[in-house]
Amino acid sequence: MQYDYGKNKDEHPEPIKAEVKGLIPEWLQGTLIRNGPGLFSLGETRYNHWFDGMALLHSFTIKKGEVTYRSKYLRGDTYNSNMQANRIVVSEMGTMAYPDPCKNIFSKVITFLSHTIPDFTDNCANNIIKYGNDYHATSETNYIRKIDPITLETEDKVDYLKYLPANIVASHSHYDSEGNSYSMGTCIAEKGKTKYMLFKVPGGSRADGSPPLKSAEVVCTVPCRSLLTPSYYHSFGMTDNYFVFIEQPLKLDIIKMATAYLRRVSWASCMKFHPEDSTLIHLIDRKTKKEVGIKFYTDAMAVYHQVNAFEDDGHVVFDVICYDDNSLYDMFYLDKLKEQMGADTVYCKPKCKRFVLPLSDMGETGEVLCDGVELPRINYNFNGKKYRYSYMCCVDISPVATKIVKFDAETKQQIEWSGGDCFASEPVFIPRPDAVDEDDGVVLTSIINAKPAQGGFLLVLDGKSFKEVARACIDVDFHMDMHGYFIPDSS
Repeated sequence: MQYDYGKNKDEHPEPIKAEVKGLIPEWLQGTLIRNGPGLFSLGETRYNHWFDGMALLHSFTIKKGEVTYRSKYLRGDTYNSNMQANRIVVSEMGTMAYPDPCKNIFSKVITFLSHTIPDFTDNCANNIIKYGNDYHATSETNYIRKIDPITLETEDKVDYLKYLPANIVASHSHYDSEGNSYSMGTCIAEKGKTKYMLFKVPGGSRADGSPPLKSAEVVCTVPCRSLLTPSYYHSFGMTDNYFVFIEQPLKLDIIKMATAYLRRVSWASCMKFHPEDSTLIHLIDRKTKKEVGIKFYTDAMAVYHQVNAFEDDGHVVFDVICYDDNSLYDMFYLDKLKEQMGADTVYCKPKCKRFVLPLSDMGETGEVLCDGVELPRINYNFNGKKYRYSYMCCVDISPVATKIVKFDAETKQQIEWSGGDCFASEPVFIPRPDAVDEDDGVVLTSIINAKPAQGGFLLVLDGKSFKEVARACIDVDFHMDMHGYFIPDSS
């Protein structure tokens, strides 16, 4: 059983009513929006890497026990330019675009100059971030795109650089109880310094209707260990009193990236894992806006997703999904994905590790809580607090998940859900209103049906028992997505 990662998917912009089997809880009202690549070839050109595909948004709106589905390609500048040319004309991380050989020399010179000082793609195919009252599709460049969460229409193009010196911004943000958002970006070689910055975007709308990022404020900065090779990162941790940032030995070579087009290589080839280097865990005091005096070092590892962080008895506990190297990115080149189920495939299985950072002494631990899991989500009401349960994709054999798991960090017990010939996406936990228990709620995940001519479905699991309570079946060939965001019905 294999998923065809390189298959172009159709969009379904008009709402489709799902066939609900089972009973969706009456209290569950809202919209789950998910984001991921869905278009991989245009004309005679094709993307090299799955992450590069054109962003396809899809949503499940739940109301009074019924579910409606729709999907729509993100109409960014990248999408529109590619469609107009019927070829890939905007470069992505793993795919460098070159001018049409039929174009004149003037067009080729313009293309060359635009890559010497690159203007990155606005193909935001990774996640959904909320700033103020606005929702945005996002990747990891300086561009995000505002979207209408109901119709999935593409709205304003937002450039971080108009508000902050952030050339790269992480795909994952954090939110506090007041609705403020916290994000992390990298400022490259500004005034001879490269630094990481944490910034806050206030919740709510601005009185003048301007973008929420206009009110962004830098909370703190952390100097990069090297001027021209900043670490790659995808997420960070936050507790009531601290931010936790992992400066890992997976690094971007800025000089090589600047010359990549000339050398006819992708930007991704300029990202290298350095196993000889240590991993530095930064702990930043949210009150003083400065790093604590203690430095925490551990062995080389590659990290994409954090599970949670919390404070406990004079320590900061930080749970992450980590790898021994960066082979995971290489596995998602489309040519390699066709071979990934072969006998010769080497898979670097992830581990869920717990790091305990003492606030008054040196040291750290790297206890393995479980392995073979990815795309972790928790009850976000427990973000930054001592927690027990996480919900993850089971990737024990390959990075393609056929099961999802509920993990108990206290007892180390796991409960799995498997649907047979199915592929599972990131599970999202929705707490029951006024719930007391941490796992009182439901888990939502979109399921791709691997059986021929059978559509996918939205799966609803009970948060406590992890048993299926309902599924909403849609006669649509779902795409494999990355991350999602649940918007409760405000009414």
